Amino acid sequence: MRFDLDEQQRAFQDVVANYLQKECPINRALASHETAGPDFDLWRGLMDLGIGGMLVPEQYGGLGLGLLDLAVVAEPVGRFAMPGPFFEHALATLAITLAGSDDQKTKWLPGLVSGELRATVALAEAKGQWTADSWTLDGVDQLTGAKNYVLHADGADLIVVGLSGGQLGVVQKGASGLFFTQVSSTDAGRQLAHIQFNSTPFERMIHPAGPRVVDAGLILLAADAFGGASRSVQMAVDYCKEREQFGQVIGAFQALKHQLADMALLVEPAMGLYWFAAHMFDTHPPAAHEAAALAKAHITEIYPEITRRMIEAHGGIGYTWEYGAHIWLKRALFDQAYLGMPSAHRARVATLSGW
Repeated sequence: MRFDLDEQQRAFQDVVANYLQKECPINRALASHETAGPDFDLWRGLMDLGIGGMLVPEQYGGLGLGLLDLAVVAEPVGRFAMPGPFFEHALATLAITLAGSDDQKTKWLPGLVSGELRATVALAEAKGQWTADSWTLDGVDQLTGAKNYVLHADGADLIVVGLSGGQLGVVQKGASGLFFTQVSSTDAGRQLAHIQFNSTPFERMIHPAGPRVVDAGLILLAADAFGGASRSVQMAVDYCKEREQFGQVIGAFQALKHQLADMALLVEPAMGLYWFAAHMFDTHPPAAHEAAALAKAHITEIYPEITRRMIEAHGGIGYTWEYGAHIWLKRALFDQAYLGMPSAHRARVATLSGW
């Protein structure tokens, strides 16, 4: 069976890729690693392009599209290692779309679509409890407890919180009893914080959409990782076509030819994994649990290996700070760890499959 993106999906992907090619060169991606400060302007540019409303129904100002449409846009975000918010805002918007009441959707979704509001998600608990069936935090109208590794939490207008039983709640900016502790992140373009709730007021959403939100997160991370891995292959190929040694380009050397071919063979077939997982999310949600876990496990596992080989192909310059190749290695390590390591998701697939 032939499976491919349609013209609209290709067009969305090209629009975002063209925007980031212009606005996010390597020196801009590197700036976040040098200043350790967030870059919100690129996110605002994506909101201006309409990316914030891709998953939101038209009645709330969105486009009413599916996760596959958003995932193919997440690919160029990873390709250019875009710093700042994107992933968590998209997940929070999806969570409210899936789980919110009509009043909650009316109140928050238009602002999330336009970028007037910025949101994040708080999912992980103390011992790497990422999946919805492992969440323990709960409350009636107040929360007391903690969530870990929350992306761009400080200053977010809304925090979507994973609750016991796969339920979800929303904490608004400025709520009482809300404390942030910044923690170091492998990828400085994605800032992390632990959040402590101390009798913090929140609004509970009406549908237990936690498992669906986690699946979407796994798929978007896989798409981001595929974009970064494919960019790493292209960077290595381009450099090997330009760098000369002993009177010829180094790409003519057999050992490098083999290395580049091996990299391409690892990356290119992986694209179908995240496409299929997103398609299952949109059309057959029960099958998305396994497909999302497999896509995340496989693509985020090969991504760090590809970036290491890319750096090696560049020789000495690949290890320098200014050249910026390390940006993709750091993003790769982040994508691999966030929402759970590959081994954890393979074990989850085994459990879901009854092995």
